[in-house]
Amino acid sequence: MEPPAVPRDRLDGWTLVAETTERPFAAGPVSVTAATTRYERESPPPRPFFFASRLRLSPDAGPNPALTRLVESRAREGFRDRLAERDITGLEHRDDRSLAVDDPDASRATLSTFHGRCAVDGERVPVEALLAVWERGEYLLAGGAYPTGDGFEATRQEVLALVRGVRPPDSANGGVGSGGSRR
Repeated sequence: MEPPAVPRDRLDGWTLVAETTERPFAAGPVSVTAATTRYERESPPPRPFFFASRLRLSPDAGPNPALTRLVESRAREGFRDRLAERDITGLEHRDDRSLAVDDPDASRATLSTFHGRCAVDGERVPVEALLAVWERGEYLLAGGAYPTGDGFEATRQEVLALVRGVRPPDSANGGVGSGGSRR
């Protein structure tokens, strides 16, 4: 399964650090498979990161309002776990809002904002994390985290631009999917 496409022209300064396919959920005949790419920015710790995931649900029921609420809830839980793995603690879910994505065939995303702290050299550095969930015949997730010190607004805008540009891998948008060229 290919991960979603990420716009190449928005990846300047971001380095691909991982591409994975995993099964985060399975219960009886129902399972979810996630194909994910993760990018980091070269900077002092904590390094900003961005990820994009494509979910495949089996059996395929197609997106619907109840399933979308479940996917959003599970995605927030999983994102919190991933942030904890990166030593981001004290997470507070600040808000959810609607976010337009660039793909005209996609739904609006639900963007969740979190604030927490990350340990760096004995200090607790404030961090903001964003998670967007939307559908385009399948579910897409994208987001990232970054310190909220100097220049954080520019990094937030970069992460939001990357999120908005994510599309399924078969979209013709000049993105990077599995097998594509990467920076």
